[in-house]
Amino acid sequence: MTSMLSHTVRNLPASSAWAIRVFARSLSCSSQLQAPAVQPKSKKTLAKSGVKNIVVVEGVRIPFLQSGTSYADLMPHDLARAALQGLLNRTSVPKDVVDYIVYGTVIQEVKTSNVAREAALGAGFSDKTPAHTVTMACISSNQAMTTGIGMIAAGQCDVIVAGGVELMSDVPIRHSRKMRKTMLTLNRAKTIGQKLALISKIRPDYFAPELPAVAEFSTSETMGHSADRLAAAFAISRVEQDEYALRSHTLAKKAQDEGLLLDVVPFKVPGKDTVTKDNGIRPSSLEQMSKLKPAFVKPYGTVTAANSSFLTDGASAMLLMSEEKALALGYKPKAYLRDFVYVSQDPKDQLLLGPTYATPKVLEKAGLTMADIDVFEFHEAFAGQILANMKAMDSDWFAQNYMGRKSKVGAPPLEKFNTWGGSLSLGHPFGATGCRLAITAAHRLKKEGGQYGLIAACAAGGQGHAMLVELYPQ
Repeated sequence: MTSMLSHTVRNLPASSAWAIRVFARSLSCSSQLQAPAVQPKSKKTLAKSGVKNIVVVEGVRIPFLQSGTSYADLMPHDLARAALQGLLNRTSVPKDVVDYIVYGTVIQEVKTSNVAREAALGAGFSDKTPAHTVTMACISSNQAMTTGIGMIAAGQCDVIVAGGVELMSDVPIRHSRKMRKTMLTLNRAKTIGQKLALISKIRPDYFAPELPAVAEFSTSETMGHSADRLAAAFAISRVEQDEYALRSHTLAKKAQDEGLLLDVVPFKVPGKDTVTKDNGIRPSSLEQMSKLKPAFVKPYGTVTAANSSFLTDGASAMLLMSEEKALALGYKPKAYLRDFVYVSQDPKDQLLLGPTYATPKVLEKAGLTMADIDVFEFHEAFAGQILANMKAMDSDWFAQNYMGRKSKVGAPPLEKFNTWGGSLSLGHPFGATGCRLAITAAHRLKKEGGQYGLIAACAAGGQGHAMLVELYPQ
């Protein structure tokens, strides 16, 4: 696969290869930091006959923090509850109006396996309001959103709260399987003799814990290792990855300073100060970034801590309604949520290429092209992953040999792409990022005068998601 993907790079048209090189080299230039405003355009609506219009009324998130910082002593439902309360405060929506709550998460706390329900009860929602939790790796809150869309479209509900949460500061660490088996058997032992016999079989290696790892079950490969191989296959250099990561942090800092991150709501952490902003935004320099050693493929890999997303704690929440219900309640929606797709591909060699596969499919469903999209918000797991997707999307060879397509879809133009930062800088709570992408797209469309936004993300298991967001008429 690596050699075949390398063939993609070698066989790019000269103009495409040149564009990629210029694209990568210019990532950190100051001229790229100020994206030109998109002029308002008159385009067709993506509404479909006989299909309900589903709108985003509001979306919020508590600040995304590096794991092990201010949220370290909390539980996942505490973060989700704070996001729900922030949404209630922002919208003043009556709690009894909400028909259903859906949350996404990845690493579940065993005490609150249905974190949606526990967070809803903690936030003061009625115990008569159903809630369930979904998981789909890094697109878990995407799944929460589209589950809500489906429930509204089917006429089962009018008002849905969808969101996601992740707390990487405290993940479940299990006893070894040998120890678990012994302890469970010991619990069933009836006599002292039986218990002593079991205890006598315990060996020192029984006490070695099973630590969680961000690794594929099917391949036993960490996502970072896969990202490193993907970057190598597409000939993405260490410098290009560092440049892209620096761009992400620089743009995020600019957006934060200018008050553009409107989805962030403050969170008073019990026993600590109020947290008001993301704490992972740290613009550095290429010189400092170049000093870091490879994090996964050693000693020659190109993926480092500086060009990877960091372990993050955070939660998000979105208020979704049918357009009719939103207007009846007196709300001015922010955006429509339109067509969406989920994709799956080889979890070993194409683990992180979800956006490449999902983007053309969602565009075709809506009858659009890349040129029609005004705002792109893609999940940044790794800088190399983003740049590899860019090259794959801009390659006719890859489209024909791997995707069964006649031609490439084209790479998103940089001036429309993640211009308020991304997961590399803002953080990536696995279960919460999808909602951030959607509400950011809505806010950028309004700010920049566009009409169509496209969000996309990759996920563990070789899966991906893409969805179109349409600005609500102003």
